[in-house]
Amino acid sequence: ELFLSDGVVGMKTALMQTYPKAHFQHCLVHVMRNICAKVRVEDCEAIMNEFKQIHQQANKAAAVDVLHAFYAKWDKSYNHVIRNLKDIEPDLLVFYNYPKQIRASIYSTNMIESFNN
Repeated sequence: ELFLSDGVVGMKTALMQTYPKAHFQHCLVHVMRNICAKVRVEDCEAIMNEFKQIHQQANKAAAVDVLHAFYAKWDKSYNHVIRNLKDIEPDLLVFYNYPKQIRASIYSTNMIESFNN
């Protein structure tokens, strides 16, 4: 029903061909690491603190609002990062379609992180 993956090129396409009814979620931990790799070191902590708010919302609508506010704030400084996030936006918040009790365990591919959450 749900596949969780890092940003491996072609993974979603292959999964959707094999399991067309399945949902696909990008690993938010990997997304955050990719963002940090593309921003100035002095901005990384602030950006991560704001990005983390996206997956800590009560529902998907609130998360979308936070995500779009994130885009608006950082687009001028990091247009390439925001453009990349917009490209994968449909796969960033899929975990909100699942019960709140299990969301923390399905936003990351890292089993230890998921287990600890």
